Amino acid sequence: MLERVRLANFRSHEAYRLDCKPSTTLILGENGCGKTSVLEAIYIALQGKSFRAVDREIVKRETDFYRIEVEFDSGERTIVTYDGNKRQFLVGDRKAARLPKKYKHPVVLFLPSDLNLVEASPTRKRDFFDRLGAQLNADYSNSLSRYNKALKQRNELLKRPDADEGALFSWNLLMAKYGVEIRQERTRMVEELNRRLTEAYRSIAENHDTVRMIYDSYTGESSESEYLRLLSLDYERDHLTGHTNFGIHKDDFEFVFNEVGAEGNASRGEMRSIMLALKFIESDLLHETFGERPLVLLDDVFSELDDTRQKALTTNFERNQVILTSVKAPF
Repeated sequence: MLERVRLANFRSHEAYRLDCKPSTTLILGENGCGKTSVLEAIYIALQGKSFRAVDREIVKRETDFYRIEVEFDSGERTIVTYDGNKRQFLVGDRKAARLPKKYKHPVVLFLPSDLNLVEASPTRKRDFFDRLGAQLNADYSNSLSRYNKALKQRNELLKRPDADEGALFSWNLLMAKYGVEIRQERTRMVEELNRRLTEAYRSIAENHDTVRMIYDSYTGESSESEYLRLLSLDYERDHLTGHTNFGIHKDDFEFVFNEVGAEGNASRGEMRSIMLALKFIESDLLHETFGERPLVLLDDVFSELDDTRQKALTTNFERNQVILTSVKAPF
């Protein structure tokens, strides 16, 4: 259980302390007062990175550092510092530039924007599922990081007038290797979600509707060699546009509701029930993977839900520690 959070120079908070309850902790305040920032700080301390910004954007204005400290009921403590140049984690007597895997804690993060995921852009959907995949599988997280670094380097080369295909070859190799690994893991993740999605949805909606997802991979079923060939084939177009047009960074996730596309056919309430179902499954998967119930961070989502869905949310997470933000008391 998370017991206490202390912040210094974190976004709008010069100094802040939050004492957490074992069940539900409510952070009340008007919009713009820094409620989401508290959840962001907790997420950094438990997962090792922010869900919305880089360090230089987090530091309070006119200061040059931030500090996060979280304490657990086990006596464990994690301190995160950023000195204007680099971030550092201190757990026990160990310092590291990245949060060690064994000190990460599972987190279910629920943002208001998640409620619109069914209709969101492919980029938003990839971010959502990549965040889940990275928690469930450290190898996925590593592959994604290496793929994105290779993609960035390749795109930088493509912007140079003198860039030739040979200079891209080493980055093509890395993108092919990690792209195939990421596609395979995304496929497995969607298959697992689909095994549970309709049942979870029906537990909320109390009807006989069906829900499933389709993983639309831009690379199809390409092997590493085929992936490499297609990257090479696209060289002229890539050089002209200055970015990589082929790859898993173009993938999309589609929702199917009663065997038709959910976007444009499912109602607003039905789409929100789909998202609740996904969050409940996410919590279950994290519990099964780590043997502990994840901390649930709810950022002002109650105001976006009707009474039935509010009840489903509180009932499903009644055995989790929950920290939620709201403009007014939701209960």
